[in-house]
Amino acid sequence: MKKVLMLLVVLSVAISSHAQFEHGKHYIGTSLTGFNFNYCGKDDLNIGLEAKGGYLFTDNWMLLAQIGWQHNGNKTVADEATIGVGGRYYIIQNGLYLGVNVKYVHNYHSYNDFMPGIEVGYAFFLSKTVTLEPAVYYDQSFTNHSDYSRIGLRIGVGVYL
Repeated sequence: MKKVLMLLVVLSVAISSHAQFEHGKHYIGTSLTGFNFNYCGKDDLNIGLEAKGGYLFTDNWMLLAQIGWQHNGNKTVADEATIGVGGRYYIIQNGLYLGVNVKYVHNYHSYNDFMPGIEVGYAFFLSKTVTLEPAVYYDQSFTNHSDYSRIGLRIGVGVYL
């Protein structure tokens, strides 16, 4: 009996999530980064906020635009503003996604940088349209790899319309 009940639960989740990543849907999301969940050679405390907007141009493929702000606790490295574009591919309609992006980073005192990045995340549906989206990411710095490249954890909330 437990196996049959578990099978029904898995099937209902798979069926309900199938329509979420279809062509024509729009996406709005925000996420928190940092809280020392990431590593960067120059940062002490690191807190950030990102906003994203996207469009599923075909099933499972999304184009994204994003803006963000990052506060670094290190006094020699000032706060940063970012703007970027990217994409996501949702794997087998289960919520797991792979993402790529490129960001322009403007540090208010030290540098400007283009940072390509990759991420792996999961869109966990809280309702038919609202998701909780944890992700692991890596951003590669071309200005100074050892000091400005980042690997970290991002927690976000998304809405699929």
